Amino acid sequence: MIRVSMLGTGYVGLVTGACFAELGHHVTCADVDASKINLLQSGQLPFHEPGLAELVERNRARGRLTFDLEPARAVAEAQVVFISVGTPPGPDGSADLSAVFAACALVADNTRNRCLLIQKSTAPVGTARRLKEEIAARNGHGAHVEVAVNPEFLREGSAIETCLKPDRIVIGAESDAAEQLLRELYLPLSRAGTPVVVTNLESAEMIKYASNCFLATKISYINEIADLCEVVGADARVVARGMGLDGRIGPKFLHAGPGFGGSCFPKDTQALVRFAAEKGMELRIAKAALDVNHAQRERMVRKTDEALGGLRGRRIAVLGLAFKPNTDDVRDSPALDLAERYLACGATVVAHDPEAITNARATAVGKRLAYASGPYAAARGADALVIVTEWEQYRNLDLRRAAGLLRRPVMLDLRCVYEPEQAVAAGLDYHCVGRCSRLGAGRHPEACAPAVSVEDSSAPPIALVDQG
Repeated sequence: MIRVSMLGTGYVGLVTGACFAELGHHVTCADVDASKINLLQSGQLPFHEPGLAELVERNRARGRLTFDLEPARAVAEAQVVFISVGTPPGPDGSADLSAVFAACALVADNTRNRCLLIQKSTAPVGTARRLKEEIAARNGHGAHVEVAVNPEFLREGSAIETCLKPDRIVIGAESDAAEQLLRELYLPLSRAGTPVVVTNLESAEMIKYASNCFLATKISYINEIADLCEVVGADARVVARGMGLDGRIGPKFLHAGPGFGGSCFPKDTQALVRFAAEKGMELRIAKAALDVNHAQRERMVRKTDEALGGLRGRRIAVLGLAFKPNTDDVRDSPALDLAERYLACGATVVAHDPEAITNARATAVGKRLAYASGPYAAARGADALVIVTEWEQYRNLDLRRAAGLLRRPVMLDLRCVYEPEQAVAAGLDYHCVGRCSRLGAGRHPEACAPAVSVEDSSAPPIALVDQG
């Protein structure tokens, strides 16, 4: 058992800490945010992640997972300290490392024993080297605080699985002692067959950025192909499947849609482009991935405009606010971006999400939305139903009921959840990404006649739609 401290109880720190406790280590998760620590000590979570509440509670009961509002106390006796604080983008797109260096100073000033400080936060290449220099310059502690890099590859919505059954473990270390301590920390996973990549500090940092940037590029690439498929009459889903069966390409991240979002892909790709520019290099492919992603959001608005024959005065029902299903994370959410663009075009927006409404309300655009109690309440009286986040409950809608509740029978399925024939048979004019539109009963998008509203006893009353 290794004594571990996690500095930061955000997404990475809490999930990783709980998983290390599950592997048998004693973990203290520390944070200066009293609201987070109070929630965790009372058995609640500061964010939604499937299975995490049970994992936290189980390991709290075992005495292997504790929470502390005093980071200095948490690191004093730790063998391993992880820096898992945020590195948000600054005004110029570069990563803000102020929290990383504050955590480093805290460790240098408060650790009592030999300690391994591990950079878990995503930070530009060279950050770990600077942390070593910072420690060496503080109180002579450089002799017994060593620095290593161990990037995270968590996937929100399936974070526990990706933490306990990762594709790989990356270790950036400069001594045998640091490498061995990290290997011991992950021993149950390596014994189960997880590959371990051991390299220097800079390569470990670059692996994280290069991985996220590549995945973002893959998404932008399939979105451009999907746009071309619509023009030539091809089916982007079939094209993606045919591509993905090639072992050199693989099927993941080949799903056309409104573009990537979240806390990692946009931020990390932008930071890598900026970092390269500081080194006198232009990352043209990475920059293009960002440009395509921005253009894809605009294209979704044009698609909606064309389907409705104009957006001004229209009421748009948006299903999904989180950037992906099974999370309440709305950071750089495509749905909120689209909602803001709809509003700017003169439309009104009513939205629903199973988990993310609270977080959405806290954003600038979220304050301007109406919120519905469910997908059918959102659809009632709307001119279009737009699926932006592919939550499981949106995959099984009664499409005939939805068509009857809509003022205009228009669906924009931006995640290609439904088959066009299925939607048209239900009375919908169907529009998606990567396939030609299918219009029911010979209708044209600019001349959609208002549908007769079908009320039934099971439909939520309109009163359940409220303003944010």
